[in-house]
Amino acid sequence: MAAGRGRSRRVNVPGVAELFRPAVPLPAISDERQVTGRERHDQKITVYLSATELLDLEHARLKLRRFGFIVDRGRLVREAVAILLADLDARGSDSLVARRIRATQQTNPDKDEDTGFKESTVPSLTWVRPRA
Repeated sequence: MAAGRGRSRRVNVPGVAELFRPAVPLPAISDERQVTGRERHDQKITVYLSATELLDLEHARLKLRRFGFIVDRGRLVREAVAILLADLDARGSDSLVARRIRATQQTNPDKDEDTGFKESTVPSLTWVRPRA
């Protein structure tokens, strides 16, 4: 076969960003959790929302746009999750998410809002307070 014909001899090499990225995500050094921006994400979850919740999410996105922040719904959800998790890390059982879940469980103690089962009825999900 003549040179330059047929198969290409070009080798695909990783780019600079891929070569110098950390092998594992670095831990956040501040109280705020680091949120990824608009990039490809390899991990996925499915979250079902009511029509009202989806509309509220879209209203929040549009409100942020009026403030000059253009974000998609995924970014907005990742930011909200990061804020809640940082608050949970910092304040524990006094965090906003813990208080909201506690209030929900107190109003309907026999049923979990998402699964339909009370958390303590599923042994693998039972939380045990660590000894001090």
